[in-house]
Amino acid sequence: MPAARPDLYDLTRDELQRLLVRWNFSPVHAATLWRGLYLELAGSFDAMPEVPAKVRARLAEETRVGLAPVVRATDSGDGFTRKFLLALGDGCVIETVLMRFTGRVTACVSSQAGCAMGCVFCATGQAGFQRQLTPGEIVAQAVHVARVLRAAREPHRLRNVVLMGMGEPLHNYEAVMRAVDILRDQNGLALAASRITLSTVGVVPGIVRLADEARPLHLAVSLHAATQEERAALVPVAKKWPLDELLAACRYYCEKTGRRIFFEWTLIAGRNDSAAEARAVGRLLRGLPAQVNLIPLNPTAGYDGAPGRSEAARRFQKILADEFSLPSTVRQRRGLDIAAGCGQLAGAAHRPS
Repeated sequence: MPAARPDLYDLTRDELQRLLVRWNFSPVHAATLWRGLYLELAGSFDAMPEVPAKVRARLAEETRVGLAPVVRATDSGDGFTRKFLLALGDGCVIETVLMRFTGRVTACVSSQAGCAMGCVFCATGQAGFQRQLTPGEIVAQAVHVARVLRAAREPHRLRNVVLMGMGEPLHNYEAVMRAVDILRDQNGLALAASRITLSTVGVVPGIVRLADEARPLHLAVSLHAATQEERAALVPVAKKWPLDELLAACRYYCEKTGRRIFFEWTLIAGRNDSAAEARAVGRLLRGLPAQVNLIPLNPTAGYDGAPGRSEAARRFQKILADEFSLPSTVRQRRGLDIAAGCGQLAGAAHRPS
C-alpha cells in the first residue's frame, strides 16, 4: 500500500512556507494557503481560489487536507451537545464532541485512537489502545468543529479546546504539543493557551515535562481516589506512578509554573462520594493551588458503578469549601442521551447490532 500523502494539518506555518519554497514557489503563497486552511476553513484545494492554480495543483498531487469524514453524528435532546464519530484513513475511528455552554463553545478532542491507560469506568479504556494520533489528526478535529459552527451560522466561534476525548494526551506528548502550537498560531484558529485544557490520568514524566517547558495550558489531573490502593483499582496507571509520586509531580508543576491544577473526581455512588472521601481529598490536596471538578459517572456497559447523586455532590462541595477552603465545581453533564462519555460512541459502532 502506498504511503499516505502528507497532511497539511501536520505542518506549522513556517514548515508550510519552507515546503512551497522547496517547490520553487513564492513564500507569500504560504500565508494565503494558511488563511484558506484556518480562517476560511476550506475543505479542499479547489475551495482556495486565491491560491494560484499551479500551487494548488502541486499541493493536490503531493499533499492532502486531512479532514476526517463523519461516520456518525448524534445530537443531545437538550441541543447543547453534538458528538461526531470520525473515520481515519486506516479504519480507526475517533470521537470529537461539540459542547455549548453559556457564551462559549468547546471542542472536546481525542489524542489517541483508543487508550492504553485502562481506567475501569471509561469506555475508551475498556476498548484498549489502537494507535497514536498525528498532530494533524488532532488539529483536524478542532477545524471540524469550527466548520460545523460556521455552517450553522452559530453566534460563537470556537475558542475553547479540551484534550479530554479518547486517549491519554501525555502518552502522545510530542504530537499533542505540536497540535497545540498549530492551534495557537495567531494567524490561524488563534486559540489562547488559557482556553486549552489538557487532562491526564497521571503520567508523571509528562507533568514534569509540562512544567519544565512552561507550557501555558490548563492542566487537569484525574484523581478519583484518595488512597493508593483504591486509585490503583480505578486507574491502573497508578501502579506505575503511585499517588505520592503523582502529588509530588503536581507540587513541582505548581511551584515551577505558578499555575493551579484542576483535579477531576468522578463521583461513583457508594464508592467515592461520601463525606469521609471528601475530607480525604481535602487533606490530600492541602497546600496545593487546586480546584476540584466533581464529575458524576457516565455509566458504561463495561462497569457496573452508578453516578453519585446530586445531594452527595453538594455535600462533597460543602465539605471541601467549609473545612478546607478548596474550590470545586460540579461538571455539567452533557450528552448523556447520546453516549457522550469518551469512547462510548466508538464502542457502540463496533458492537454488533
